Amino acid sequence: MHRFPFTLKQMADEKELRYDPAAIEPKWQQRWAADPALYAAEPAASGKEKYYVLEMLPYPSGQLHMGHVRNYSIGDALARHMWMRGYNVLHPMGWDAFGLPAENAALKNNTPPREWTLANSAAMQKQMQRLGLGYDWATEVTTCLPDYYRWNQWFFLRMAEKGLVYRKQSKVNWCPDCATVLANEQVVNGCCWRHEDTLVAQQDLEQWFLRITAYAEELLKGLDNLEGWPEKVRTMQRNWIGRSEGTEIDFAVENRPEKIRVFTTRVDTIFGATSLQLAPEHPFVVALAQADQGLARQVQGLIEEQKKARESDDFGAIEKHGIPTGHIAINPYNGDLLPIWVANYVLLDYGTGAIMSVPGHDERDFEFAKKYALPVKRVIAPADPRAEEPELPFTSDDGVLVNSGDYDGLAVAAAQRRLQEEAENHGYGHAKVTYRLKDWGISRQRYWGTPIPMVHCETDGLVPMPDDQLPVILPNKIEITQQGGSPLGRVPEFVNTTCPKCGKPARRETDTMDTFIDSSWYFYRYTDAKNSAAPFDPAKAQYWFPIDPYIGGVEHAILHLIYSRFWTKVMRDLGLIVNDEPAKRLFTQGMVIKDGAKMSKSKGNVVSPDDMVARYGADATRMYALFAAPPDRDLDWQEDGVAGVSRFLGRVWRLVTKHSPTARNADSLQSSSKSEKGGALQRKLHQTIAKITQDFEGRWHFNTCVAAIMELVNEMQAADAELSSGEVPAPVVRELLTSLVLLLAPFAPFLAAELWEELGEQTAILRAPWPKSDPELAREDEIEIPVQVNGKLVSVVRVPAGAQPKDIEAAALADEKVRARSAGKTVAKVIVVPGRTVNLVVK
Repeated sequence: MHRFPFTLKQMADEKELRYDPAAIEPKWQQRWAADPALYAAEPAASGKEKYYVLEMLPYPSGQLHMGHVRNYSIGDALARHMWMRGYNVLHPMGWDAFGLPAENAALKNNTPPREWTLANSAAMQKQMQRLGLGYDWATEVTTCLPDYYRWNQWFFLRMAEKGLVYRKQSKVNWCPDCATVLANEQVVNGCCWRHEDTLVAQQDLEQWFLRITAYAEELLKGLDNLEGWPEKVRTMQRNWIGRSEGTEIDFAVENRPEKIRVFTTRVDTIFGATSLQLAPEHPFVVALAQADQGLARQVQGLIEEQKKARESDDFGAIEKHGIPTGHIAINPYNGDLLPIWVANYVLLDYGTGAIMSVPGHDERDFEFAKKYALPVKRVIAPADPRAEEPELPFTSDDGVLVNSGDYDGLAVAAAQRRLQEEAENHGYGHAKVTYRLKDWGISRQRYWGTPIPMVHCETDGLVPMPDDQLPVILPNKIEITQQGGSPLGRVPEFVNTTCPKCGKPARRETDTMDTFIDSSWYFYRYTDAKNSAAPFDPAKAQYWFPIDPYIGGVEHAILHLIYSRFWTKVMRDLGLIVNDEPAKRLFTQGMVIKDGAKMSKSKGNVVSPDDMVARYGADATRMYALFAAPPDRDLDWQEDGVAGVSRFLGRVWRLVTKHSPTARNADSLQSSSKSEKGGALQRKLHQTIAKITQDFEGRWHFNTCVAAIMELVNEMQAADAELSSGEVPAPVVRELLTSLVLLLAPFAPFLAAELWEELGEQTAILRAPWPKSDPELAREDEIEIPVQVNGKLVSVVRVPAGAQPKDIEAAALADEKVRARSAGKTVAKVIVVPGRTVNLVVK
């Protein structure tokens, strides 16, 4: 007969001491859900300092993955910490709910996009609540609902009134998988940003644009003020905006009335120009091709070459081809006659679509000139006359002009100013600033997006919808195909309407808006999510903005972040807000990596947080996401790490529950009683409080915060005998346990809430004050000082904290290892750096 090694009572006691997140976490989830005020922001009249913490809203795909958990755990830890610091915290969440995945899912599953999207949002909200994420769901925003997208339409109309909206025929990026247009920012390495292996094609379509270029200079200059944004993001935006200072010059054409305008950043090389190169779609070329079918066929060949190079995102490496037009341009500075060519490496949408070719000082022009035997002239030389004459092309702008008539000997910068002045004085040119940034094409030929509030009237042309007829409602159930343009065009009850201006029959616009419209201003709506009369109350936005930390992936640096900065500036100019930028601090968390690649459904390496929560609990899952790597670095996913964090939380559970009776019965947190072990534990506690508080106020390296809590727990467990025997006074035990639980609260909120209650506390831990470090209690009694002899580490001595230099020197000289190293030698010099080191020079 087998005998059990434990009695039934011992087994029950052991079960009582076992950490069981499956029991603890649902209990607190239910309590928190029953208290809508728990995570709710207070009115501005509360008098508290505000803290608006925001993670980028997700697309409701239906399932969170660990990349989401990492992002949201960072924001949630910050929010909980700031609540405990007494701040008025706004911590909202919503859904970036329009977009192609819902439409594609409708095609695949025969489910209406609205139904699919809202079901997914509800499922993801449940996941977030199970993870204990502290969001104020009363401020929830869902961008596919009319109460939100009506304001997209309202903003569109306000921008149209300010001249920031226009429609034109344009060459656009077309994704064949999406069956719609992409903005320039949505083309990554020549492929669609959603379909990484699908090459983007070029098509000519009538499109709606937002004039983001009107804010190009302000968007660029504003980056200098965003000191709380990563330099990497600011650099990416500077490069995308792409400011170029230069000169526009008009070249007359022999025997023709036209003039060809050229933009150059190097007008100082104008005397080295030996030809003009025009883009294949330049109006001058188009006019020539219309009269010459042979030329037209050749030009079409260049257009096809450009198209292939664009689609492969390798335009810079295009093999240079050109066609002579037989026409001659006249250099306005010296009268030189320059042949006009059509070249495949010149783009219509860069500058003016025409360049002056200076092969002596530009590598691309040099390659073209050599191929077609065009002249090469040297017009820039090194500034030092003793320097050897460099090979051509000489592309440096640190030099002086030569072979340039009256400008010989001038430095490049001075020559540029003089040449610009001459052009302006004689009326054939002027200084010019251009930008790489292009206007934002927002037309999409798909169903699941915000309808554009315009109608096409045969009498009045394009007519905006009146505000009182907003929102233009997206029909709920329609047949969705990827053929024949927008699906809305096949819904007569949507398309057919009357003109708001003349009352005659008209057709609605069937393109929908780019979904980046939705995410460009959603964070303002959070401040006043139920407002039916305006996008939001300006007074509320003024109180909450700018966002204090905005947390998301660096992959949004160009798309979402530049669009949202533009939208903020437009809203400021509309008088809705006073801030210039949406966020004071931007934090870009690292990716979660598994099997050597970023977690994504397409790679099949997604880890479901539901599985981790079921096995180890929500606290262990989110705490691992914060502990495994600094939050701004990539995290290499290891499930063993989650299990390890779960075991640690079990240790905390046993430590606190074992000694909670002592803590509950302590008379006061203040006590004059001292003990050596109690003092050492208090010192470690207050050092830990100081470190974690400092990390929350600065770099957010929560991995080291968790490590510091682990060190504190190790020391407390090592002193278990003293804690149990009463050698450590009860008030000190209470301070140790309550402070430990408070420090744990931002990282493991479920366990912290349970242990807070175990310690006899009645108030919600979220409303408990964050512990303060006492510098006196944190100060070490003794410190270790390394001692070097002739620059080599010999020993380490312990001295009282705050010891005088003479006492530190005496301790160093008395150390046995130091005495042995210096025996028979003379100590010539002793250098003491208090609290740091001792250096002895012996001879």
